[in-house]
Amino acid sequence: MTATDLSAPDTRGALRYERTAWGRRYTSADGSVREIWLLSVNSVKSRTLAEIAEAAAVAATGLPAVAGFGEPYRPTSVDAVSPQRVRVVAVGCGDGSHRLLADWDTEETARQYVRHTKPVLARTVEAERVNPGSACIDCEGLTSCSQPPRIPFLLGTGRPLRPHRRRSVSVSDLRTHAACPARFHLTRVLHLKSPEPENAAIRRGRAVDAWLNEQHRARRGCRATVLPALLPRLSAEESGPALRMLSEHAALCPLDGLPSSERVQVQKRLTAYDPELDVVVIADPDLLYTDAGGWVWRETKTASSRPWEGRPLLEAFPQLALAVLLLSADLLGGDPHRSRIELELLYEDGSACEELYPDDQRTVEEARRVIAALAGPWVSDEAFAATPGHGCHGCETLRWCRPGLEHTTGR
Repeated sequence: MTATDLSAPDTRGALRYERTAWGRRYTSADGSVREIWLLSVNSVKSRTLAEIAEAAAVAATGLPAVAGFGEPYRPTSVDAVSPQRVRVVAVGCGDGSHRLLADWDTEETARQYVRHTKPVLARTVEAERVNPGSACIDCEGLTSCSQPPRIPFLLGTGRPLRPHRRRSVSVSDLRTHAACPARFHLTRVLHLKSPEPENAAIRRGRAVDAWLNEQHRARRGCRATVLPALLPRLSAEESGPALRMLSEHAALCPLDGLPSSERVQVQKRLTAYDPELDVVVIADPDLLYTDAGGWVWRETKTASSRPWEGRPLLEAFPQLALAVLLLSADLLGGDPHRSRIELELLYEDGSACEELYPDDQRTVEEARRVIAALAGPWVSDEAFAATPGHGCHGCETLRWCRPGLEHTTGR
């Protein structure tokens, strides 16, 4: 940690600015060399030059420190020896990978900081735009901030018997918890990830999403677009089904004929706050666009087979239920009577598009029931016990789960 204390509040009312870098810290016996390891849970994470230079600068000039919530950092030791050299190393704790990111003397560290980091810090400090998201869970100013929008009882469940620290959650998180609480805890809380490659269906879905996102961000309608021969990160065999799905999308693309005056947002993160549970709720719609005064929320799903017709649509795709609740709560504004949720289903040999309306009271009530049924067990869970079963086969956290290993091996 390195800090700058001001004698009087500046134009932003600040008296103190702190810069920190988290990681393992090392120093040579004579204090001339300091090294900081930037740790990632799984593999080495890519870092920008601004991040690398900031870590190096803090390592060169800072001191070990601790802080409580809402309190300034306090040095835990005073090192009178100034280093002559700094190294920054990225380390992947899951696979043991490592990469030297910087090995600079202090003069070079200062130059890199001024060139790459200082402009970014200046823009960050001077920015006034709020950017709500999962980081809100650690923000000390959330209670007095205008964002994210407050939607009481959004998750439709009461407070747990024992209070939790503030958390964030998405429908994907809730579905994972419903399938196996242990899997949720390992992947969403501890962020463990298997080194095994994703299966073909997931890779295909990601490739289709990436291509559609690129097209839609450029506001290109897909009807007249010529498809490529192959899709990135897919083999020729895997590209075939994905390209057939994209050709099915062409007839359903909502941007074809959409007036230029309408707004289009691709993968726009939406955030709401349930103050009753102290939970930040996250959603990432595939596509948002305006249509004659209302907002349209479109989710696009790829599948190898049709969904079971006997299961209600909101139960099969609970992200639609959350979309209904957020639009009915006027999260995006616009005319609620002109807003709708669209589900686009793409197959190799066909497609379908279903519509839901957030001003329909029966739809809203069903959406509340679906979300509450998913959220209730998650809100009150304190053990996150494994639920061994068919899902253990191919589970990305199997290597860390004893009940799952016992189930799959029979011993």
